[in-house]
Amino acid sequence: MFRHKNKNRTFKHNLQIATVLSLVAGMVNVSGFLEFKQLTTNVTGHFALFIYDLTNFDFWKGTIYFLYIFSFLFGSFTSSFLIEKYRANKKLNVFVIPTVIESVILISIALFSNFVAIKHPNAIAYLLLFAMGLQNSYVTKISNAIVRTTHLTGLFTDLGIEISQLFFIKSAPHKQNLKSTIKLRVYIILFFFGGGLIGGFFFSKLNFILNTLSIAAVILLISLFYDDFRYKLIKRKRKYNQKKLKN
Repeated sequence: MFRHKNKNRTFKHNLQIATVLSLVAGMVNVSGFLEFKQLTTNVTGHFALFIYDLTNFDFWKGTIYFLYIFSFLFGSFTSSFLIEKYRANKKLNVFVIPTVIESVILISIALFSNFVAIKHPNAIAYLLLFAMGLQNSYVTKISNAIVRTTHLTGLFTDLGIEISQLFFIKSAPHKQNLKSTIKLRVYIILFFFGGGLIGGFFFSKLNFILNTLSIAAVILLISLFYDDFRYKLIKRKRKYNQKKLKN
């Protein structure tokens, strides 16, 4: 699901990566909000608050919200830059790099919170937004802009449009493609919601606090390395079958 690109990419690959990453985003979203009372997976609300503070000449608070927005933007830029930089290397799965960086950030924040009192919560929020910018960028590139996992506004808009189209499209192939797209949107929403429930449960009921972020990172890494292992296994199986046919 992380390796397949362009024509080799199927609906199943998009569905797999969408469920994993939306689950992770849901956990990060709830953990960040419960700990810092700030949204850490999208910037829409921060942009509104940034404008509000500017109009009230509260420039310091406005700068904080601007840095929230910039952190997400910089994460997106960094992810895309690394992917393009190493794309020519055919032996390297370029999507591993931003995924591992995101995981390291989440684990580092979780470990840091166990040993040091967080005196600058905005700095942690910047890191979480940077990590979500990374994620949103690489999943967009992997899926050719079909999958977005860190925020739901656009998803609900697209879902509403697509459900309405079901009443007017009569062509069977087009209708089937539309149903697949709707299924993908629904899965992202449900797994984002599920990630939020899991994150909230571990954060509040089990008192994991920011250690919940390490669970999200582990889910991400397991998915990444399982995907890599499965890819290598399929590749070796193909080579073995080719040798068998030659003999």
